Amino acid sequence: MTTTEKGGGVLDGGKTNGGIDIDETQYHEIYENEIEYEIKESLEPEVKKCAKCRSCCFQCCRPIMADENPLPEDASCISRFAFALMCPPHGRLGAVMVCVLLFGLWYGVMFFLTKEDMLPGGNIFSLVVLFMACWSGGYIFNLIRLPALLGMLIVGCLLGNVPHINVADDIQMSWSIGARQIALAVILIRAGLGLDPKALKRLSFVVIRLAFSPCLMETITDGIVSHFLLGLPWEFGFMLGFVLAAVSPAVVVPSLFLLSDKGYGVDKGVPTLVIAAASIDDVLAITGFGVLLGIAFSKGDLVWTLFKGPLEALVGIVYGIFGGLILWYLPQKSSKHLGLFRCACLLAGGLFALFGSRHVNWSGAGPLGCLTLPFVAAFKWRQETASKETSNQIEAAVGVLWMIFQPLLFGLIGAQVKILEIDVNTIGLGFGTLCIGLGIRMITSFLAVFGTDLTIKERFFIPFAWLPKATVQAAIGGVALDMATNVDNKEWIGYGKEILTIAVLSILLTAPIGSFMIAILGPVLLNRSKPADELQVEAQPEIEKEDSSHINDALSIDDENKVNPNPNTDETTRM
Repeated sequence: MTTTEKGGGVLDGGKTNGGIDIDETQYHEIYENEIEYEIKESLEPEVKKCAKCRSCCFQCCRPIMADENPLPEDASCISRFAFALMCPPHGRLGAVMVCVLLFGLWYGVMFFLTKEDMLPGGNIFSLVVLFMACWSGGYIFNLIRLPALLGMLIVGCLLGNVPHINVADDIQMSWSIGARQIALAVILIRAGLGLDPKALKRLSFVVIRLAFSPCLMETITDGIVSHFLLGLPWEFGFMLGFVLAAVSPAVVVPSLFLLSDKGYGVDKGVPTLVIAAASIDDVLAITGFGVLLGIAFSKGDLVWTLFKGPLEALVGIVYGIFGGLILWYLPQKSSKHLGLFRCACLLAGGLFALFGSRHVNWSGAGPLGCLTLPFVAAFKWRQETASKETSNQIEAAVGVLWMIFQPLLFGLIGAQVKILEIDVNTIGLGFGTLCIGLGIRMITSFLAVFGTDLTIKERFFIPFAWLPKATVQAAIGGVALDMATNVDNKEWIGYGKEILTIAVLSILLTAPIGSFMIAILGPVLLNRSKPADELQVEAQPEIEKEDSSHINDALSIDDENKVNPNPNTDETTRM
């Protein structure tokens, strides 16, 4: 019989303990407790040693721990810098470390998949370097209070022209076109989601005037001036006019979104007016360019060539309306990830419109279809009171896509500008042609908004918002030269080079100047309405006076009482 002794107590076969009868279960419990006690007594010196080691490590690391060294409110720059380096990583340093970690992991994954393409000189490697460099350039320009896209454009131009660092030359043209088309789709989707149907209904005739009048007037002016100054034939002169007449959504839309987010011009619908007109302006310019291109190099039926352009615009509108109606009901509203699926459908539909129209040589239909699709879909989504959270998810997803493709878009546009290909003899006359056309455009833009409730200052802002050129010029500026090269006509090749040179010149001059003027003149000339977050702060004391049972009802009012805690639900800035 086994016995266990502890302090005079005797356990005999699980039956007695100091004369007290116990059952077998109690015996096992007492036995296990005694064993555990003996183990703890034997390990107690080691536990004390571990505690001392932990305490020593904590005392050594305490000076570099952020939680143990909070930053005072009146900290100096040196103190803030030291606090930023403390552990665990936090703030901007933590964000940078996350980016470095993700970059390293994804770079490794892509290297395992593509091998040589991720090495220096490879296609994907060059795209990655261009993205990182342009993002850094945009970040630096943003720190010095200049438009980030200007930094991206300049860095891209450097990477495409400076010897030994011209990594953009290693990027395949198909990849460059694809990346720019995806970025354009993201821009047009944001623009379509941001259009206000009520403001468009009120300003519909103004939108048509602002979209058609400046574009056509600048086209006619540039065509006539280039014919007499540069000696271009009439068809090539008006082709140049349509190239120069297109405004750049890649510059205008982000700049106006920054202003509308701060409340500038929202009360009169100025951002909606300019964005809507800019998109239509581009479609008109691209369509007109296609018509003139067909006329200049036409070998088929001229009547079909003339009617094809307007038909492309009509097809794009029909596609957008039909696709938007489908997205009213699909994906199903019961889906747990409704916002994600809606965003995926918008992006897929927009890319299908852009790439599909290019594939069938109806490129004028793509941009208008990509713009109409989100506009029609969002019209129904706005009426669903339960879709506010879903709308925020869509806006956030599209914003992330724009953050990724914005550096690629402007970097590739800048890299496409080849400084050495610019004909010096054409620069002076081309600059004169550009300035005359811009002057007529600005005057026409100012006159086009008469008859509205805009003030003189707001009317004066419209011509400057109508100034930047970049995306369309980079996309179609070299098309005439490519076609002339294919037919091996030396005279046409010379005309194509002149068109490309002046298109490049328009990008270099108007993109940075236009974005800068929008950022500077917007707060000066536009009336500022308080964003919804500021309205919430002002309304909070009034809400606190009410009975607590009515707080949820007060915060749920959208239109009539104008109390809305969500800064993203303003209709004129919704994306």
